Amino acid sequence: MAAALFGLILPLFTCTMNADTNASPDAAHEKSQLATLGGGCFWCTEAVFERLDGVASVISGYAGGQTKNPTYREVCNGTTGHAEVIQVKYDPDTISYAELLDVFWQAHDPTTLNRQGADTGTQYRSVILYHDEAQKTAAEASKTSAKGMFKRPIVTEIAAYTTFYPAEEAHQDYFKRNPNAPYCVYVIHPKLRKLDKNVEKE
Repeated sequence: MAAALFGLILPLFTCTMNADTNASPDAAHEKSQLATLGGGCFWCTEAVFERLDGVASVISGYAGGQTKNPTYREVCNGTTGHAEVIQVKYDPDTISYAELLDVFWQAHDPTTLNRQGADTGTQYRSVILYHDEAQKTAAEASKTSAKGMFKRPIVTEIAAYTTFYPAEEAHQDYFKRNPNAPYCVYVIHPKLRKLDKNVEKE
């Protein structure tokens, strides 16, 4: 699976989104779909998925909890039940949901429960929130296929999507706006370089 996976990411990471000049904006909007994924700090996952060809937008936010309109401070306190997630709007004619999941498995460690690196707490859990039965089936199949990539069991939660709350403006496009911030320098930059090196090996 690894060879096929890295072969897939090569065009995704090295291409920019190509617009169909013959397609109307309305047509493009109608065919776009959503994926909601959590893989630790949303600053990281946002930076990864914003680079993919076929991804129109990535919004950082909170999902999977019980508190309405949670704040970042509340989520960080672990009292709302939410995970930090990203909501990805993508063109399925350019990148499929299954391909997004292939990148998802490489972009974080799905074998650590409620933790990504130094970030700990249920808000950092690995989670796939499916929007329909087709996504649920694809997520379960992708999780099964990804098992061979890791020495430890995958603990990623697969659950039905309910409500997504966009995070505060300061968290949107964080890596783009703060490339020299310590977290970006010591966590996000190395993550992106590692993904690029994986591509180069293929």
